Amino acid sequence: MNVTLASLSQQTGLAVLDHLEQSVSIPVVDGIQAQGDLIVIPVSEISASLSVPSHADWTDVPADGVELLRGAAGGNPHTLVADPGTCRWTRHVSDSTGLAIGVFEASAPVYLLHPEHGASGCTPGRYAVRRQREYTVGGWGSRLVAD
Repeated sequence: MNVTLASLSQQTGLAVLDHLEQSVSIPVVDGIQAQGDLIVIPVSEISASLSVPSHADWTDVPADGVELLRGAAGGNPHTLVADPGTCRWTRHVSDSTGLAIGVFEASAPVYLLHPEHGASGCTPGRYAVRRQREYTVGGWGSRLVAD
């Protein structure tokens, strides 16, 4: 199936900015990917710092998606989009970095949609969703990326 920015926008009801090419096929990858202030990492790559408790509450991702993170000052949402029955999501994680928002497990490709950044896809698997941080001038500290 050819998933485009237009089809994801229609599925979720989230409008994307006009400058984005809406007819292009969304790439689906199995590695780390970033979208503004959010980064998605295969759990296998960070299992030493992140875990999901056995009692975690999981939620099925509905067709219209789950908002993972909203930009600074009430900005645009990062939304996880999946076909019904193919993905579940939990915010119940333990992350020694303090950056984790949650984890999702997908049995089919899923997509991250953002009105300004467009969309990207993840292959089936288990992924951590984290905030991104950047180093401050001089490298003496860090702060969360503000989208």
